[in-house]
Amino acid sequence: MIEMRDASKRYDAGTPALAGVDLSVGQGEALAVLGPSGSGKSTLLNLIAGLDRPSQGTVTVAGLRIDELSEAASARYRRERIGMVFQFFNLLDDLTVDENVILPARLAGMSRDKARARADELLDYLGLDKRHARAYPGTLSGGERQRVAIARALINRPALLLADEPTGALDTASAAGVTDLLTGLNRDGQTILLVTHDTALAAACAGRTIELVDGRIARDVRAVAR
Repeated sequence: MIEMRDASKRYDAGTPALAGVDLSVGQGEALAVLGPSGSGKSTLLNLIAGLDRPSQGTVTVAGLRIDELSEAASARYRRERIGMVFQFFNLLDDLTVDENVILPARLAGMSRDKARARADELLDYLGLDKRHARAYPGTLSGGERQRVAIARALINRPALLLADEPTGALDTASAAGVTDLLTGLNRDGQTILLVTHDTALAAACAGRTIELVDGRIARDVRAVAR
């Protein structure tokens, strides 16, 4: 699903944010990326999301060379092939939950009826009912808003789900709920790349963990099968 070869990123003449990273992630795998602030986690995520280009090396996702895409093609790639979940949800407060979830599908050209049916399916799967669908994000708890964000990320059936500190803004109970959701999604076959500081989240959700230090992979560990 993901192939990075000798991927490096420099923003200035100093130490590279990412330095010669080789990484392969298989379809259906759940990978957690750990490391201290400044280790290169966000840079790695941005390269895979097509939000940034490597200074050298290649980035391929689902057979597509991300580092060669134009800005328009990168936007289309993010809309059609990946879903993104953020720490602070990034929902549109003036749209209802239903409208937030449907928006990426409509932008991708899905009919309103199909988009609404897909949104209803996802919200039900994630434990949100019709009352939640008609509500505005500001009236929901943090855990509920993150569930909405996950539904929005999944609306176009992405090959890859990218999650950037998805429990970082949540209380313990809500974080546990999101952890269970991510684990269930992976169990159902969703490929996930999770960036986090939370080792407990990584251990619960991911079958494999890499640790970045100074822009390099310092550790690559697969969980022991239970």
